[in-house]
Amino acid sequence: MTTLKGRKICNGRVEGEALVTKDGISFYGGVDPKTGIVVEKGHELEGKSIADKILVFPEGKGSTVGSYVLYNLKKNGVAPKAIINKKCETIVAVGCIISEIPCVDSIEIEKIKTGDKLKVDAEKGIVEKQ
Repeated sequence: MTTLKGRKICNGRVEGEALVTKDGISFYGGVDPKTGIVVEKGHELEGKSIADKILVFPEGKGSTVGSYVLYNLKKNGVAPKAIINKKCETIVAVGCIISEIPCVDSIEIEKIKTGDKLKVDAEKGIVEKQ
């Protein structure tokens, strides 16, 4: 097991499967809030669902409306279980907080691959790769 230590953004403890991208994510216009499918053309995750995954990406991008898209994803039951960033910016942080999605940043995301089984303890800022 590998333990990665970061910084708490939004509390919560979850376990699940990682979905990793090297691309930034714009939730507004980049993710369908009804389905949780990445719709941004040319994005590494285009066509993939973020629902019930531990979503791992460097940082968010785009409009502040992205925070509300995260909230709608949660309301529609298609949000990620948790978000792990290299650097969490305000849009993702606010989205996670209002949606109660556990979030940790300052993580060496290069050490996580899609399909890895992860335990996230956001309170402690810890991600365990099993």
